Amino acid sequence: MNNKVIYIRTSTEEQNPENQLKDCKTLISGEYEVVEEKQSAFKDKDRLKFEDIKKRIKNGEVSELICWDWDRLFRNRKKLKEFFELCKMYKCQIHSFRQSFFEDFYKIPPPFDEIIQELVLNLMGWLAEDESKKKGERVKNAVRRKEGKPTKSYKGNKWGRKSLNEKVISQILKLRQNGLSIREISKQVYYWDKNSHKKCVSIGYVSKVLKNEV
Repeated sequence: MNNKVIYIRTSTEEQNPENQLKDCKTLISGEYEVVEEKQSAFKDKDRLKFEDIKKRIKNGEVSELICWDWDRLFRNRKKLKEFFELCKMYKCQIHSFRQSFFEDFYKIPPPFDEIIQELVLNLMGWLAEDESKKKGERVKNAVRRKEGKPTKSYKGNKWGRKSLNEKVISQILKLRQNGLSIREISKQVYYWDKNSHKKCVSIGYVSKVLKNEV
């Protein structure tokens, strides 16, 4: 079993794994193993091959892990930092073609190599925390709510359940004008869900429509 592993991850059909592999080969010499996987870096539980590599690192079977970019390992900086700490604990070096600057840290003599690497890992953690806070603020600032209309994201997408169409609302109002109770209306007015199943509107929805019309 090779101690050097090149991990190639592509998330779409458009990405060419051969380009990644070609760049990664420039970082190592001698024998190596290539592990290729097609999956998003966000879906950790679905990356079975990557999970297997992590187990092998813990067993001391991988001494060098080569990737094209750190985001091939994790897009989340917090998880990336945790993975670096894992590799450091089990004496596995991470090499990245896109982050070639990190190679210099492996050349620093002890005990300064430990100090510098710890500093970099902490910096990655701070960046992750700052990134998370900024993302949360962007989401809050992006949300807007107009009176009488559903909450929307900054892209204009509605959040929550989709509103029923105008035809259903019109039927509710017409039946109410004819003197039917809310319960009677909910039994007569129906709609088709996304699975083409016929469903009656709820009593709560009827009440909401009538309330908005008052």
